[in-house]
Amino acid sequence: MTAMSARRPEPADGGELGIAEQVAVYQREFPTVDPQVETIVSTLSRVSRRMNVAYGRQLAALGITSAEWEVLKALVIAGSPYRLGPGELAKRLGLTPAAMTHRIDRMVTEGLVTRERDENNRVRVIIELTEDGRDKWLELMRMAAVFEADILQDITGEDRTAFAGMLSRMLRRIEESQPDALGRTEDLD
Repeated sequence: MTAMSARRPEPADGGELGIAEQVAVYQREFPTVDPQVETIVSTLSRVSRRMNVAYGRQLAALGITSAEWEVLKALVIAGSPYRLGPGELAKRLGLTPAAMTHRIDRMVTEGLVTRERDENNRVRVIIELTEDGRDKWLELMRMAAVFEADILQDITGEDRTAFAGMLSRMLRRIEESQPDALGRTEDLD
């Protein structure tokens, strides 16, 4: 056994290290790291990954992809009658027009959206949420609400308000310092 392998913590179950063990490794390798910051950031990262897995399972149960979910969500956010042009959808999702076209093609085939020419401007195309697309969005929202209530059950009342505020401030700092964090780059505007 080498000196390096003797110092390497191994998770008992063969999976990830616990957060405390992970932070201890960071401190060993980078002694000036702030353990509180690393604990918070590592925990948030792990929560995000696990939530994405859970949401992915819910999407799979409904037969839609996370990419399709993003389009459905953008159309719902646009409000009734749940219509946007493909260029506006691409911009909102941080996609190239070609990627958006490919995504819309699949969703039209699956009956989640329609693609029609604008009656007032025959050059313009309109993407509209179908009833089936809205039903899938609503069902996923129902499933997500149950999951989210479960994971937040230990945080109640004023703590939820404080926690939401803290996370909002963190997000604002990231968005201010990393304006392209959605994946958009200047050449896509």
